[in-house]
Amino acid sequence: MNNAPDILCIGSVLWDVIGRSETTMRQGSDMPGRITRLPGGVGLNIAMALARFGLTPGLLSAVGRDAEGDELIKACELRGLLPQFIYRSEDLPTDRYMAVEGANGLIAAIADAHSLEAAGEKILRPFRDGSLPDPYRGAVALDGNLTVDLLSQMARSPLLAAADLRVAPASPGKALRLSPFLEAKRGTLYVNLEEAGLLCQTTFDGSAAAAAGLLARGGVRAVVTDGGGPATVADHAGSLTLTPPAVHVARVTGAGDTFMAAHIASDLSGADARTALSAALRAAALYVSGETRI
Repeated sequence: MNNAPDILCIGSVLWDVIGRSETTMRQGSDMPGRITRLPGGVGLNIAMALARFGLTPGLLSAVGRDAEGDELIKACELRGLLPQFIYRSEDLPTDRYMAVEGANGLIAAIADAHSLEAAGEKILRPFRDGSLPDPYRGAVALDGNLTVDLLSQMARSPLLAAADLRVAPASPGKALRLSPFLEAKRGTLYVNLEEAGLLCQTTFDGSAAAAAGLLARGGVRAVVTDGGGPATVADHAGSLTLTPPAVHVARVTGAGDTFMAAHIASDLSGADARTALSAALRAAALYVSGETRI
């Protein structure tokens, strides 16, 4: 296996525990369905999708030295990823994410990424011990499961000043953690409509307005999705809005990560804005329809 990563994925690497029902659900519903456990976390989901698109991602995260952690590292290796840069903690357990989905989408979810947050700067050791270049000049996919302090440091650090930063908040509840990248005018931000509104402290009618709002607040490039509605990619040279294919929704957890990975892969291959956005929307549509797996 090639030991040099094509891209670094920095963020959560954990186990996803997902309960899915084919029935429409609401708060308090008790329905039959399936419960699965899969490798997940925003950083790992993006890495797995990038591997499907032919890239070799390296992972920077925190995983416990417990049985779940050992199993997770093996799962990463089997998927063509490079987990040797991951910080393995002796006293922190491997993180987990739990979600319940119905035919009408995500009902509720809890992300337990406390070990990643507690590890803090320790996940950056590969840059300091020579395992990775400092400064890093390649592409980096970064998720908002890191602490605000660490994200603020990375937004301004010389370590990543020459990197092609691609940043996602991980969830609407962590959207404000991306504010340092607006303030530092760094990176491409991948957000949904709700997350864009939180970052701009307002609400938007659609992705085009949201992308414009992010640029006005200091963003240099924004990619905004709106579920089955139109998605927009914009920078200060212009914007492009496209509507995703209509599909039956079989699952939603991981769809945004698939979209982001497909867009990054197409972007890095030299595709133009329309081709890259179209590829990302198709990949996400196939994923939510259940036709592809991360």
